[in-house]
Amino acid sequence: MNVRFRIAAIVLLLTATACADVVRGTSIRTASVYLSPDSSSTKLADVDRGREVVVLETSRDWIHVEAALSEEKTLTGWMQDKGVVRASTVNGDKILFGEAADSEDQASQRHGRRGAAQDAMRLYYRTAEYFPNSLLAGEAMYRSADIRWQIEKEDVMSRPSAREKEAYFREGMEEQYMKEVMKKFPGTKWADLAAFHLIDNKLCGDWQASSKCPEKEAEMYEKYANEHPQSPAVAEALYDAAWRKSALIEIYKTENQSKKSDEAKARAIALAQKAATQTSQSDWGARSQRLLFMIEQNIPTYGNGVD
Repeated sequence: MNVRFRIAAIVLLLTATACADVVRGTSIRTASVYLSPDSSSTKLADVDRGREVVVLETSRDWIHVEAALSEEKTLTGWMQDKGVVRASTVNGDKILFGEAADSEDQASQRHGRRGAAQDAMRLYYRTAEYFPNSLLAGEAMYRSADIRWQIEKEDVMSRPSAREKEAYFREGMEEQYMKEVMKKFPGTKWADLAAFHLIDNKLCGDWQASSKCPEKEAEMYEKYANEHPQSPAVAEALYDAAWRKSALIEIYKTENQSKKSDEAKARAIALAQKAATQTSQSDWGARSQRLLFMIEQNIPTYGNGVD
C-alpha cells in the first residue's frame, strides 16, 4: 500500500468514526441557547421545535450544541438538556410523533401557536429520520411531506401563474419529500398517498373551456386508480376522473363533437359507479352518487349549470 493510499484510508476511517460518534437530537419545546451553561449568561437565540442540534459535549444538566436556527443558519452555544429527544431516547418515536400531532392540532386552531404547522412538519420528519424502524416512521414521513406540500401549494396557487392553462407555466410544489416517502416506504399506503399528491403538479390551471386539459387529467387519475388499487385515495381518484369526464360532456358539445360527448357520458357514469362502490360510506362515495345522479339527469357539471 503506497503512502498516498494509506493517508486516504486513514482520513476515510477517521471521518466514518467521527460521523458514528455524532449525537443528534431535536427539542419538543422552544429551547433557549446561551453563551455558557448558565441561564443568567447571554442568551444567543431560541431553537424552534423540531430543529436539529448536534451535541458537542455535556456539563451536568447542560449540553453544548451546534443548533440549526433555520435551513441556512446555525450557531454554537449551551442549552438545558431538557426535552431533547435523541435516537437513544426510550419511546422517542412516540414522543416526537405525539409532539408533532399536538403541533398539527395547534396549526388547525384559529388562534393556534404561530409556526405550529412548520413545527409539526419538522417533528414528523425527525421521527422517521431518528427511528426508521418504528411502526410510526412511514406515517410520520408522509405527514411531514404532506404539511410541506400544503404550505407550498397555498403559495403556488396564490400566484398569477396558477391561472395559466398549462401546468408547466407555474413553478409547482417541491416533489423531493413525497418521492422520499415512496422510496423509503414502497408498497405502503403512505407511498400511495404520496404518489397521489404528485398529480397536483401536472394539473392545468384554467381549462379555458378546452377539452385538452380535462382529457389529460381524467387519464392521469384513472391511471393512478389502476396502479394503486389499495390506496386510501383510490375513491377520490376515481371521482376526480369521473368529474372530469362529466365536464367533457358539455365541453365536447361546444366543440361540435357529439360522439365524444356521448362517450364521455358513458365513461363518467362507469367511473362514478366504481367510485361509489369503493367506499360507499365515505364523502367520496356520497359525492360520487351525487355526480352519478346529475349525469343521469342530464344536469351540466361544468360551466354555468343552466339548461
